[in-house]
Amino acid sequence: MVLHPEEAKVLPPPGILNRNSFWIGTVSWFTALLHNALNRRPPLKAGVHRQVLFVSIGWFLGYHLTKWENYTHAKLDRDMSEYMRLHPELFKQKEKKTFAEVLEKFYPIR
Repeated sequence: MVLHPEEAKVLPPPGILNRNSFWIGTVSWFTALLHNALNRRPPLKAGVHRQVLFVSIGWFLGYHLTKWENYTHAKLDRDMSEYMRLHPELFKQKEKKTFAEVLEKFYPIR
């Protein structure tokens, strides 16, 4: 299956329970319920096999969307780090201040 480039295979796989899988699976389930309702069938009772199928497909798509999202963010991070390494004059380290220099002098009032 060619869903992701070869570079993406070195990244750790996302968890089975992730937000994209949950949301796309939930939307798929509501799609099956809406289809039942529009066809004047009992929404929860009719076509349970289709509901399970829709949720499974939505979960699969969400999982692979998360994999693609992780790959895209990793690629952008890699490119940004490489740019920062090649152009250090644009990314100078700021002088670190102590906490005492950040805060004003404290005078207790009695």
